[in-house]
Amino acid sequence: MPFDRIFLDELSARNDIVDVVSQYVQLKKSGANYFGLCPFHNEKTGSFSVSPDKQIFHCFGCGAGGGVITFVMKAEGLSFPDAVRYLADRAGMQVPEQGEEERRAARHRDRLYALCRDAARFYYDTLWKPENRAPQQYFIGRGLSRRTMNRFGLGYAPDSFHALMDAMTAKGYTRDELLDAGLVSRSEKGRIYDRFRNRVMFPIIDVRGNVIAFGGRVMDDSKPKYLNSPETPIFHKSRNLFALNLSKTTKNDYFILAEGYMDVIALHQAGFDSAVASLGTSLTEEQARIIARHTERIVISYDADGAGQSAAQRAIDILKKCDLQVKVLRIPGAKDPDEFIKARGAAAFRALIERSEDHNAFRIEQIASKYDLEDDEARVLFLKDAARMLAGIESSIEREVYAGRAAKMAGVTPEAMAVEVRRELGIQRKRRRAAERREIRSPVGLAQPKDRTLAYADVKSAKAEENVLRLLFTDQKLIHGMEEQLPAAWFSAPVLRKIYERVLELDRSGSLVDALAFEGQLETNEMSLLAGILEQGVPPGDHRAELREYINTIRLQRVKDGTLTQAGEDPLLTFGRMKNQNAGGQTI
Repeated sequence: MPFDRIFLDELSARNDIVDVVSQYVQLKKSGANYFGLCPFHNEKTGSFSVSPDKQIFHCFGCGAGGGVITFVMKAEGLSFPDAVRYLADRAGMQVPEQGEEERRAARHRDRLYALCRDAARFYYDTLWKPENRAPQQYFIGRGLSRRTMNRFGLGYAPDSFHALMDAMTAKGYTRDELLDAGLVSRSEKGRIYDRFRNRVMFPIIDVRGNVIAFGGRVMDDSKPKYLNSPETPIFHKSRNLFALNLSKTTKNDYFILAEGYMDVIALHQAGFDSAVASLGTSLTEEQARIIARHTERIVISYDADGAGQSAAQRAIDILKKCDLQVKVLRIPGAKDPDEFIKARGAAAFRALIERSEDHNAFRIEQIASKYDLEDDEARVLFLKDAARMLAGIESSIEREVYAGRAAKMAGVTPEAMAVEVRRELGIQRKRRRAAERREIRSPVGLAQPKDRTLAYADVKSAKAEENVLRLLFTDQKLIHGMEEQLPAAWFSAPVLRKIYERVLELDRSGSLVDALAFEGQLETNEMSLLAGILEQGVPPGDHRAELREYINTIRLQRVKDGTLTQAGEDPLLTFGRMKNQNAGGQTI
């Protein structure tokens, strides 16, 4: 195990899983467990369970599961060692020394964080050199104050293929580290050169205050307009938001989702300190879930052009899945928030936010913009298109309100619109039912793990193997003698065999067999499977007798597939003798 078990026990004791999960999920107690909406997939009915007794979480919907460390790994997008450090910081604990491999990986990440920090300082210092008036004027011309530029750590990458590389290698960083941090690139001929050249620079900072990446913008019309850092060991675009490190402390009860770095910076300078942006890509579901951890309300403020409005449509779908209240800002007479604030001021922009449209109104307007509503044929097409959109609204009251708005826009009666919406609702229900029927799987399929990469080849044996593990975790006294009675080789499912071997290893060393002992030992999908097995629990009864039945089932399956033989004997005879031994009480 990468970390000492005594340390992990203390870490788990000081980070109760219910307390940690409650920071991300609203939990309600029901029986012995707590339930809420899963933070790892979109759902309307809570299927996410947290067991304080077992210190595990499990989602019956998507199958995610594990202990408190696995939860933090998934919720924060961290590696196992980083999740341990995160929880240690939370509990005020000192992380002990690790094995050489883990120490090497941790040192490498720390070096990349330090390198990105030093690169940000280099870009900042370069910006304010006397000879670099052009990048200074670029920011000043965009209306930014020196205080704002300092707050966001804005900088400039000189027009050189090696300026940053020379500066960083002089500080002791290697070219491999520069490559791993995404600060330099390698040509097809193997030449290494600075990735960012002659661009104004925007550091990307995570919620813990680490510089993890950069965005660079040209100061003219050359292409590409923006160049962003690639994915690196410390930077994942889909798991971060620009300016979240600042917005997370806002006193506003809403976030503003803007399109670009400059929009966000201009909004912050104008006093709108809850503005964030996605990082060079369309909004992702992971980013939406991050936003949902900090607020219940989101105002989309994208550019007024066609691309911006299409992006807003896509963002609405993603944000609504996270149960956020979504509004869309219309910016009259300007292409983006930055331009509007310069022309009209912060007070006018605040008034826009207060008058921002519900996302349903925005969608109807967007649909209407595609049709000439003076033309009868176009009006019919608009009403059909609007009905499809309205049928997707869950609330019947909301549906009726916006159906009335669509009817008024097209010049038809609300009753006529209601008929069209009901027709579309019927079509959509039929499609859902057909999809549900297609999803109905055979009993064998239903017995499979959620993750198909862990699929069971022999379902009957695998379910008995799961039951064996469930019993061994419930009562560790049952493990004594198991290695002789149930060799690991008899397990048909590789992942269950892996867990079983770890159980035997823990028992031999006198260690406690619980979910915590598997954190960092299993992949996250394997940990989810284990949590699903343990979540079911074991009812009172004769556990030794149950164990004998499950072992016999596994033996019989091995006999049937021809893998269980002894000294060349007929496998069925071998099995018959084992069964008689069990009846005579000579084994388990």
